[in-house]
Amino acid sequence: MATTVNIIVGSHVWVEDPVLAWIDGEVTRINGQDVHVHSSNGKTVVTKISKLFPKDTEAPPGGVDDMTKLSYLHEPGVLQNLATRYELNEIYTYTGNILIAVNPFQRLPHLYGTHMMEQYKGAAFGELSPHVFAVADVAYREMINEGKSNSILVSGESGAGKTETTKMLMRYLAHLGGRSGVEGRTVEQQVLEDREKYKLGSPKSFHYLNQSHCYELDGVDDAHEYLATRRAMDIVGISEEEQEAIFRVVAAVLHLGNIEFAKGKEIDSSMIKDEKSRFHLNTTAELLKCNAKSLEDALIKRVMVTPEEVITRTLDPEAALGSRDALAKTMYSRLFDWIVEKINISIGQDPNSKSLIGVLDIYGFESFEHNSFEQFCINFTNEKLQQHFNQHVFKMEQEEYEKEQINWSYIEFVDNQDVLDLIEKKPGGIIALLDEACMFPKSTHETFAQKLYQTFANHKRFIKPKLSRTSFTISHYAGEVNYLADLFLDKNKDYVVAEHLDLLTASTCSFVAGLFPQLPEESSKSSKFSSIGSRFKLQLQSLMETLNSTEPHYIRCVKPNNVLKPAIFENLNIIQQLRCGGVLEAIRISCAGYPTRRTFYEFLLRFGVLAPEVLEGNYDDKLACQMILDKMGLNGYQIGKTKVFLRAGQMAELDARRAEVLGNAAKIIQRKIRTYIARKEFISLRQAAIQLQSCWRVMLACKLFEQLRREAAALKIQKNFRCFVDRKSYLIVRLSAITLQTGMRAMTARNEFRYRKQTKAAIKIQAYLRCHKAYSYYKSLQRAALITQCGWRQRVARRELRNLRMAARETGALKEAKDKLEKRVEELTWRLQFEKQLRTNLEEAKAQEVTKLQEALHAMQTQVEEANSRVIKEQEAARKAIEEAPPVIKETPVMVQDTAKVDALTADVESLKNLLLSEKQATDEARKLSTDAEIRSTELVRKLEDAEHKVDQLQDSVQRLEEKLSNTESENQVLRQRALTMSPTGKTLSARKTMIIQRTPENGKVLNGETKLSPDVTLAVPSPREPESEENPQKFLNEKQQENQDLLIKCITQDLGFSGGKPVAACVIYKCLLHWRSFEVERTSVFDRIIQTISSAIEVQDNNHVLAYWVCNTSTLLMLLQHTLKASGAASLTPQRRRSSSASLFGRMSQGLRASPQSVEISFLNGRVLGRLDELRQVEAKYPALLFKQQLTAFLEKIYGMIRDNLKKEISPLLGLCIQAPRTSRVGLAKGRSQANAVAQQALIAHWQSIVKSLNNYLKTMNANYVPPFLVRKVFTQIFSFINVQLFNSLLLRRECCSFSNGEYVKAGLAELEQWCCYATEEYVGSAWDELKHIRQAVGFLVIHQKPKKTLNEIMNELCPVLSIQQLYRISTMYWDDKYGTHSVSSDVISSMRVQMTEDSNNAVSSSFLLDDDSSIPFSVDDISKSMQQIDIADVEPPPLIRENSGFSIQISPASLQHKGIHSEAVLLLVISSMRVQMTEDSNNAVSSSFLLDDDSSIPFSVDDISKSMQQIDIADVEPPPLIRENSGFVFLHGRSE
Repeated sequence: MATTVNIIVGSHVWVEDPVLAWIDGEVTRINGQDVHVHSSNGKTVVTKISKLFPKDTEAPPGGVDDMTKLSYLHEPGVLQNLATRYELNEIYTYTGNILIAVNPFQRLPHLYGTHMMEQYKGAAFGELSPHVFAVADVAYREMINEGKSNSILVSGESGAGKTETTKMLMRYLAHLGGRSGVEGRTVEQQVLEDREKYKLGSPKSFHYLNQSHCYELDGVDDAHEYLATRRAMDIVGISEEEQEAIFRVVAAVLHLGNIEFAKGKEIDSSMIKDEKSRFHLNTTAELLKCNAKSLEDALIKRVMVTPEEVITRTLDPEAALGSRDALAKTMYSRLFDWIVEKINISIGQDPNSKSLIGVLDIYGFESFEHNSFEQFCINFTNEKLQQHFNQHVFKMEQEEYEKEQINWSYIEFVDNQDVLDLIEKKPGGIIALLDEACMFPKSTHETFAQKLYQTFANHKRFIKPKLSRTSFTISHYAGEVNYLADLFLDKNKDYVVAEHLDLLTASTCSFVAGLFPQLPEESSKSSKFSSIGSRFKLQLQSLMETLNSTEPHYIRCVKPNNVLKPAIFENLNIIQQLRCGGVLEAIRISCAGYPTRRTFYEFLLRFGVLAPEVLEGNYDDKLACQMILDKMGLNGYQIGKTKVFLRAGQMAELDARRAEVLGNAAKIIQRKIRTYIARKEFISLRQAAIQLQSCWRVMLACKLFEQLRREAAALKIQKNFRCFVDRKSYLIVRLSAITLQTGMRAMTARNEFRYRKQTKAAIKIQAYLRCHKAYSYYKSLQRAALITQCGWRQRVARRELRNLRMAARETGALKEAKDKLEKRVEELTWRLQFEKQLRTNLEEAKAQEVTKLQEALHAMQTQVEEANSRVIKEQEAARKAIEEAPPVIKETPVMVQDTAKVDALTADVESLKNLLLSEKQATDEARKLSTDAEIRSTELVRKLEDAEHKVDQLQDSVQRLEEKLSNTESENQVLRQRALTMSPTGKTLSARKTMIIQRTPENGKVLNGETKLSPDVTLAVPSPREPESEENPQKFLNEKQQENQDLLIKCITQDLGFSGGKPVAACVIYKCLLHWRSFEVERTSVFDRIIQTISSAIEVQDNNHVLAYWVCNTSTLLMLLQHTLKASGAASLTPQRRRSSSASLFGRMSQGLRASPQSVEISFLNGRVLGRLDELRQVEAKYPALLFKQQLTAFLEKIYGMIRDNLKKEISPLLGLCIQAPRTSRVGLAKGRSQANAVAQQALIAHWQSIVKSLNNYLKTMNANYVPPFLVRKVFTQIFSFINVQLFNSLLLRRECCSFSNGEYVKAGLAELEQWCCYATEEYVGSAWDELKHIRQAVGFLVIHQKPKKTLNEIMNELCPVLSIQQLYRISTMYWDDKYGTHSVSSDVISSMRVQMTEDSNNAVSSSFLLDDDSSIPFSVDDISKSMQQIDIADVEPPPLIRENSGFSIQISPASLQHKGIHSEAVLLLVISSMRVQMTEDSNNAVSSSFLLDDDSSIPFSVDDISKSMQQIDIADVEPPPLIRENSGFVFLHGRSE
């Protein structure tokens, strides 16, 4: 109820309206208790002042997410808030901890995706926007953390969305439990087949479905719902046979409802009405698998058993309809009970569980025109739940007051215990009287009603209607409901008609018969009467006991309209549902205490203008609020720890005072503005007078000038006329002479042209005749040559085919593998040719386009030049005419008869002027076209350069793909060979290799049973001449190699650091592996030991220094391996190069040592020269080396991910604090002290500076460990993408973050990140700043001014081009300005966004507005290899542990040897000894020990090599020999000279 003193003239109020329930308006006049209100629809309403409610004119345009935040918590305020949010598709709203869900009647998939579940998972209640997931999450957290049992009560009338809400609750709880559903395939065909199977038609044709006249819902696909139901049945364990039977029973119930009855031949008898009803009867019997005649008898006949006889009587049509409906209800009820029992058995519940979450989906309060026993039970349940709801709301109010530590007293609220006593009290309640009436056979509905009238005649909740004898009215909490007692007795009796039971029990369908088990005779005789009402009351009592033992959560579902259409909000319907759902009762309870609650910041922000001296003083927020309230003289308010609690009406009184203060300020502003406008008008009038005077003087001067100009013009016309007459006579004579000359010259030219034309035609005919003869002779010779060639080629091909068939029989096993490889090569060759063809076409098109543009430009330039020449000629002609004119002009009197000539001359002059003007315009247009052509030419040149750049990039990418393809094929070949050798067949083949000698030209030939071997071929069989004493050195070498490996592993477990920016550990590992030739052996354990060492080193995931150290080492080692290793079979060096590098080793070494002692400074490694990376030769790697490379790649990706995830964990808590600006004291901000403001600003960005500090620490750590800049850029790019995702998603889910001041706060923080990016330089940050594009554009949209003036195109194309329409709609609807009070975008833009979102949903465009975090690995080994700079590993000093060991002498650099005083001869001996050791290891590792060279007799070129190497020749000038030249048949061979 409004407070009367708060309503004044000009106040904005809510007034009752019979159509809209409530309508807003402005008070225009007050007469005592009568108030005149001018409503928003243009009408004037007169009402009582007590029936008005104040309107909050400063309410957010998008409403509030919690209605306890409303300034005026009353019925119209609640309704307006729900309508505003519903218009923006915000269907969820809190009222305290009660969730109100308004059915949108359309799909909103962006609200229920997995991303949304993840956002609400673990979030505090009220932190994010209202949602059903938030209620489910609170219940789940309380159960897990506190061990409490929770219940969620979902209520509402039919169509309000209770079932969908319950589904979302269960889906979210399943998501928390780790379960999810899968949706897929189409079912149109299956639905059509099932409809034919069950003989189902349109829903409109069934009586049980067409009562509501609602058959379809927008956005709901019945076919997919049917598929989801069938899938759910599969999940809970319902078999295909049981599903078939279930749908048969449901279809039978539908057909049963269409059976109609007519009067029979006898009195009070009935029969099937028509053939249509007979069809449905037969279909029902067929589906239930029972006799159709028995079904008919069960519907229209009853059997009465008496001691004397059995009597069969027929039912009248009305009773038959009741029998039909009873059978349908019984079947459907038993089927429902069976399904519930089946689901409970399938799901199961742990009997030892101590806590649970119960979800209750219950029908809302009902009040129809005709209410029966069903509505009575439903309303009885709602009365019970309402009592529980009121107690819970009252408890929440008390907890709020205790939390704020304010003084409060007991709040009275309406208790509905008297209604519950009226219904359920024993022995005098309505249910007890109903059971008593059902136990007497002679009781009727009239006697039952009379009993109620007598018992409850004086009860205030029971009302007897005046005109009815069988109805009664109960005053429920939601209103009065009139019940008809006609069928109460029949519906309360819990029994099945015996004829129905016999019929269904006799069904041949086991499922139908199982729904109606046969009871034993003893139990049926001894069973007592059981009423549905009593059983319902016991079940309700059990439910209330369960609810009382749990922590309740309420969800009130609301149906916005009765037509079930989206975007329709019916106020009267909503008000009734809120009243029936108890929401208004909860608001009334809140209003009984302190309905208005504001935090200190919000209170000072709104009412600080009432006491400016308080804001200027040095007071804290609580004391400042106290002083303002005391100054206003309010009583009864309370001030808690963080909020101000106001009584009902006090908020309106404060707003009235505030409006008065603001009104006085507005008057002062208006006075100043009016003064300014009046002075501005005076100044403008004075300036206008001065301007008018000036214009009049100008007009007089213009008239005088015009007179003088006319006199001068007359003299000029006379002069020009005389000139024109003389020139005209001259031109006539000149034209005659020119005409005569032209005719004579034309006649001569025609004769000459006719002669030349005849001569040219004769020559052309002769040329064509000679050409035809030569061409015919050439074609005959060509045909003969082709026939000869075809014959010879056929012969050669047959011989080749014979040879190929013989070869195919010998190489059958290898042909398949060869064909696969050839197909692969052909495919890649085709791709390469296709890329080349594309490049060629592009170049040709580019050349043609450039040619066309050049021609067009040339034509334009020609036109411009012609135009310029014409202008110059005309100017010269005019100048000559002026020069030829006589200098003295004599004045002659103008006769009257010469006026016509003067006019003609004037006309000629005007035409000449027009002609000159047109020529100038043509010249200007030509120049403009020339300029445009130059611009287009420049643009085409730029495009041409871009195309050339793209072609170069394509060439590079094709080259890289070719290299990668060759490496991949080689590695695959090695892996296949490895797999072949590991198989049993492979082992047999490898065993035979030592005994079989292939007959090849290199190995020798078998002649007369003797084997002739080449000198360089050695067998793998051990020589019997070798002494047994060589086994000991071999064993010693193996032990020495094992010791060296142990020493290497021991060394790399330590932090070896870096040498000149190069990781020592990676270089040492690479040198050792290359020295030991581990890459070329088939089996070794050193790779596994290195991998295990790296794995143990990174077990501590939080040590970023260690992780960065190993990132540098693994990436460097990978880069070295990428440049060194190649799969066997992909050798790029020719055999001659390999021989030259191995045969002349000792010669080059000794020659170099003899040349100068400085040559010792060359680092020898395994007999090979090791210099820079580009000088390293490639090694044919075996299977262990390739596997080691892959494992190393996996470890690099793992370590990279650990560093990235560690940084994410460190900044994640800070990001939650960075998305919303901390609220500072309103009093402190009003003090105006610069130092205090500076400190406050520093505190605001403290969280952002913490993030910058973390980023800087990681950058320093990675730089200290020389992590490649490429990997550093990737880390920070993904981190900035993570920041963008977290901030943007939080912004879209929390309305308090979508404010102007919060946008400024986030913008300031982003500026800190941008400054850090500049500090870190692009080398280490790269394009990381671009990853923040979503949050940058969203924040930019929040802080711009004049949003209502922006169009949708400007927003999407200029302000926020990256954001989707769903994201823009979300931000626009959630935006609120807490600083300047401005509004969001216009309603037209919102409507356009909504239309475009609907189109996107129809086009299957993703409607999710949240972003995903990319946690993939954004690089490959090739990227690392190309991005890292080449390094020189020869100068890397080994660690002391290795330097002191003689087995690692190869690691010592030449400079260190000279420093120790070792001479070149000692170095040579050291190298030679190392070579001996290596030769022994090669022999052990099955490496070829032959030192002789092979003669290469292969063909060292191909046809392509010849074609590319030879220059093009011109064969036209080659003279044929005399023998051919003399023959007329070879005329075509003659050279050009002939």
